[in-house]
Amino acid sequence: MQTSPDRHEYPAHWEADVVLRDGGTARIRPITVDDADRLVSFYEQVSDESKYYRFFAPYPRLSAKDVHRFTHHDFVDRVGLAATVGGEFIATVRYDRIGADGTPASAPADEAEVAFLVQDAHQGRGVASALLEHIGAVARERGIRRFAAEVLPANNKMIKVFTDAGYTQKRSFEDGVVRLEFDLEPTDRSLAVQYAREHRAEARSVQRLLAPGSVAVIGAGRTPGGVGRSVLGNIRDAGFTGRLYAVNKALPEEQKELDGVPAHRSVRDIDGPVDLAVVAVPAEYVTEVVTECGEHGVQGLVVVSAGYAESGLEGRESQRALVRHARTYGMRIIGPNAFGIINTSPRVRLNASLAPETPRPGRIGLFAQSGAIGIALLSRLHRRGGGVTGVTGVSTFVSSGNRADVSGNDVLQYWYEDPDTDVVLMYLESIGNPRKFTRLARRTAAAKPLVVVQGARHGAAPQGHAVRATRLPHETVSALLRQAGVIRVDTITDLVDAGLLLARQPLPAGPRVAILGNSESLGLLTYDACLAEGLRPHPPQDLTTAASAADFHAALSRALADDRCDAVVVTAIPAVGEVSVADAALAEALRSASAAAPAKPVLVVHVELGGLAEALSAAASTAPQAESGIPPQTAPRASLTEERPPAVEAPDGTHLIPAYPAAERAVRALAQAVTYAQWRRDAADPGKVPEYEDIDERGAATLIDGLLARGQGLTLGTEETCDLLGHYGIHVHRALPAPTPDAAAEAARTLGYPVALKATAPHLRHRADLGGVRLDLTDEGQLRRSYTELTELFGAPDELRPVVQRMAPRGVDVVVRAVIDPAAGAVLSFGLAGAASQLLGDTAHRLIPVTDREASSLVRSIRTAPLLFGWRGSAPADTRALEELLLRVSRLVDDHPEVVAVTLEPVVVASHGLSVLGASVRLATPPARDDLGPRTLPAY
Repeated sequence: MQTSPDRHEYPAHWEADVVLRDGGTARIRPITVDDADRLVSFYEQVSDESKYYRFFAPYPRLSAKDVHRFTHHDFVDRVGLAATVGGEFIATVRYDRIGADGTPASAPADEAEVAFLVQDAHQGRGVASALLEHIGAVARERGIRRFAAEVLPANNKMIKVFTDAGYTQKRSFEDGVVRLEFDLEPTDRSLAVQYAREHRAEARSVQRLLAPGSVAVIGAGRTPGGVGRSVLGNIRDAGFTGRLYAVNKALPEEQKELDGVPAHRSVRDIDGPVDLAVVAVPAEYVTEVVTECGEHGVQGLVVVSAGYAESGLEGRESQRALVRHARTYGMRIIGPNAFGIINTSPRVRLNASLAPETPRPGRIGLFAQSGAIGIALLSRLHRRGGGVTGVTGVSTFVSSGNRADVSGNDVLQYWYEDPDTDVVLMYLESIGNPRKFTRLARRTAAAKPLVVVQGARHGAAPQGHAVRATRLPHETVSALLRQAGVIRVDTITDLVDAGLLLARQPLPAGPRVAILGNSESLGLLTYDACLAEGLRPHPPQDLTTAASAADFHAALSRALADDRCDAVVVTAIPAVGEVSVADAALAEALRSASAAAPAKPVLVVHVELGGLAEALSAAASTAPQAESGIPPQTAPRASLTEERPPAVEAPDGTHLIPAYPAAERAVRALAQAVTYAQWRRDAADPGKVPEYEDIDERGAATLIDGLLARGQGLTLGTEETCDLLGHYGIHVHRALPAPTPDAAAEAARTLGYPVALKATAPHLRHRADLGGVRLDLTDEGQLRRSYTELTELFGAPDELRPVVQRMAPRGVDVVVRAVIDPAAGAVLSFGLAGAASQLLGDTAHRLIPVTDREASSLVRSIRTAPLLFGWRGSAPADTRALEELLLRVSRLVDDHPEVVAVTLEPVVVASHGLSVLGASVRLATPPARDDLGPRTLPAY
């Protein structure tokens, strides 16, 4: 059945950039009538074998009729998509809607035939898999629920594309052809396949940037100084193992070298492939450079040039154009306005950044959106990289600048499986896709620690960053990140402190801490810090200032052997006397004791007095020499100064012991490690989303559809709210309107005494502290007197909106909320009702769907939780009933994304059972979920 080609306008929202299996990119877009020449050119480059597999017969060229049919679509019953690189087709896919008899049809027919053709040079890059995801999403949008495909048995690659997609499918063989039929509804397996492909592709795209075989610095100046010349020198001085080129179009034709590096006027002049180009030219010349790189086959770009989105609206448009242009050629971009990238692996040794020194090699992956913060982090890690028994450094470093393309999500994909990275540290000023970041963070944190500090917490994101709008406050986002296993810290100092501990030491098995050292006061400070951080410290063991390295070794060995201890903090101060070689002796003593019990973390708190020790060197020691037998000048000092000599790597298999200049910093890092270790243990058994037999999912869906038929953005009335919640086993106490005293008395007789009289006007609702509620009214006389009091205090009944409600059993008042945020997804929140909790911000959050274990932890995670568990002799509340209520609300929102907001307030949790006294529900078309659609790169 032929339809008009202009039946539907061009669906621009189907256009998307995707990352392919090898890390390159391609653009997917609908095929139009203007693509005839591209289609013919594409077909001419396809091998005869591939053509045979597509058409089941020799088909050397397309006829004019074929070209017309394959380029004229109605975008409903007939759709064609093309994958393009450099503006040219590399693959095509199309579907044609068919009826039950297999002939062309229109809606309501919900089946379509699908067919692919991939250019031979691009087979094996995952192009067909990406096209299948996108054509499947298009088909679902157009009401098609099932695809059918006929494939020759020898076409194993295409059969594998279909069978590996994860959809529910049927397979048959007839007339020498394999017929595959599969439903297009996403399944858990199809989503898992999609996420796995996304991970491999994005990780590979970052790997191509961080481990190139050849690098060209474009914009390396002819005279010393300048950004490009500096980056060129840094790459050369780091000992880059690949080929390095300098490019500057202003170079004289006879100049063939720059600082000992082969030099060219254009990247086109380089004889051989270029994997990575560092672009350091003024913004107005970047487009020309990108074109040259794309035509030369460059795989990726680091754009250090500024003058883009950080400079205003015009710059933002230039930035978008830059990304579109680079992706046209299959290239990914770090930047613009980037500080650069570093890879310390001996196989690469790349310092394509503005950092004049390459950091020490190590096991920490470092990501910073800000160049200035990146410099600070590299500097701090360099200064503090030497531990008591060795050094810790960086595996790879990425500073993304405006992160117009490559973001923290991409780098997380790479670090997750990078064997050279054990700990990930990230400084983020914005999170472009919180839902995806949370998913990736949870997976990464299950394998290796992820520590995050977020800047711009209380204001807008930097101008250069395009981020999705979120209605969630920063505290809520932080709580959701912690739920995903992210170690959230507030400063870059905390970031480095936590990173050094996690990179050097094993995770603690619990919160029990032994404290030992040669200063009673420093031990007490450490003890107090442990209590403040929620740890369980043992009383400090004072070794006195006369303690020798042997004394430290013996004490540490005893502490590590104690089954009641999960971690040890060693405190040490320098002696008042001459500086000696005792540093090395103490370091060896601690190392050897720690090596004998490698399952427990050890930290050192040191106090560095600097010149004071030398100034007081003539003073007598206050140490009781008769007891120690050690002269004062030989007492050990716990650490090295900032100007320390180069440290030596610890022997293989031993843990490096981190040292901290303050007890609070060491203990805070340890507390974060304890919390993270507990999360790891809990993540191994996350619990399950329970099933409840009394939930009527179908009935709720029918009710929601009927209500939404009235219009969008609907806040339900009281009866509708109670009806919908009732389908999920959530029963709300009836509240009858009382516009007059007589109506109030009648309502009380209907409900039965005792009752409560409440004002529900917006300024009085849920504000018992203002006096708008009267409780435990046992007869009509009390009710009428209370009614009169309320009207005299607050105004006429039409202003108060009074209601009468039967009294519920006394208990603890709590609030349960759920909301669908366009950026983060569905979030469940819980806290105690009342002004105190609101002022403290004492609310806990979890992403929906919530498991039984998460519901339990949600109830216990607020600071006021003791009120639910018998605080000061009160009766414990029925927390099991509360957890069940949380799970039912979670199920409602997860099953029906049209439920965009739910509030239950107040909920009175008694000793046995609970009562929902107030509820509101809002329905709307849910925000689009990009995590359920096909893989795409962000279109900033």
